[in-house]
Amino acid sequence: MNVAENVLAVTGSSPVPPLAARATAIGGSPVRDILAVTARPEVINFAGGLPAPELFDVAGIAAAYRDVLAEVPERALQYATTEGEPGLRAALAERTGLRGLATAADEILVTTGSQQALSLLATALLEPGDAVLVEDPCYLAALQAFGLAGARVIAVPGDADGIDPAALEELVIRERPKLLYTVPTFQNPTGRTMPAERRAAVASVAARRGLWIVEDDPYGELRFEGARVPWIASYDGAGDRTVLLGSFSKVMAPGMRLGWLRAPAALRRACAVAKQAADLHTPTVNQLAAARYLADRDLDAHVARVAGVYRERRDAMLAGIAEALPAGSTWTRPEGGMFLWARLPESYDTTALLPRVVEQEVAYVPGAPFYAGTPDPATLRLCFVTQTPDEIAEGLRRLAKGLQG
Repeated sequence: MNVAENVLAVTGSSPVPPLAARATAIGGSPVRDILAVTARPEVINFAGGLPAPELFDVAGIAAAYRDVLAEVPERALQYATTEGEPGLRAALAERTGLRGLATAADEILVTTGSQQALSLLATALLEPGDAVLVEDPCYLAALQAFGLAGARVIAVPGDADGIDPAALEELVIRERPKLLYTVPTFQNPTGRTMPAERRAAVASVAARRGLWIVEDDPYGELRFEGARVPWIASYDGAGDRTVLLGSFSKVMAPGMRLGWLRAPAALRRACAVAKQAADLHTPTVNQLAAARYLADRDLDAHVARVAGVYRERRDAMLAGIAEALPAGSTWTRPEGGMFLWARLPESYDTTALLPRVVEQEVAYVPGAPFYAGTPDPATLRLCFVTQTPDEIAEGLRRLAKGLQG
């Protein structure tokens, strides 16, 4: 008697069909698993990728919602078009143009967070078995999205400046990938920024070899120092093959779940169809509130204030990290964003060490899950924006104790 017959004999009913293979093959997010374990308030948590909640413009956002619900309640609470509210799309297009990439409102598709944009692109572009190229290490949730689509996710070798264009071209020739995914500015998890020359070279490879580029930019406005580097989408050869993703999560509030993608027409239409199947449209009231906020408030001034605080917190982490990590460790010095990436000596395994570190009431994210290729077990990611400088100093003291054993 097989298992199904045994169940039928015992219960009088047959088992339900199994879950899809992709649902069981792709694991959950290690970051979210760690956050669940370290949710106690006494834990100084460098593991999350959460913006500092005390810096949200609560008054400004609340006023925007109140105004929208008072003035256009029927519209705010109604269904909307899949592509997004026209006023918000126009405002996003204007902001994109002011940052160096001329954009029409019709080129924008509003998404429920930029994470949804990754899911829509995977649906629109990928067949099971298609190759996708990513940075190494790479944003974790992108690895999930592409994995759920059944893609073969392949890491492109790189260095402190990001993707190696020569290695990229070699992989494009050999693997015939559909797309390259990159976070070129203040990358998650490393905090590194791809220089202009490297971006131009990546754009050139995509143009010569036939490749979509998905350029994710959730952190680019959070610059503390140095000059802004143009988007890859603005370089020669990249305009007709680059999808630019943006988000309000790090500059306004992640709970609003507002992102967007800027894409060539045919791909944008395909993403709109995928979005219709996913959620019909992004919540209308959130879109109208964001558009009202942009009209009534100075988002750039708010972001500048946030970046100033984040810079102080980055500096606090940089000031104490040498004493916190073992001799021989190295780490990045990001010019913006939210993350610092560290590598301990080869004898260390940050995944194995994490429980011991959490006993000291501090947490980080081990680096291994961020790799599509061979993981480096000695790496870890630290988020520096959620704690005050004093809390960061105390957290680093606890980290040192945990790593010393």
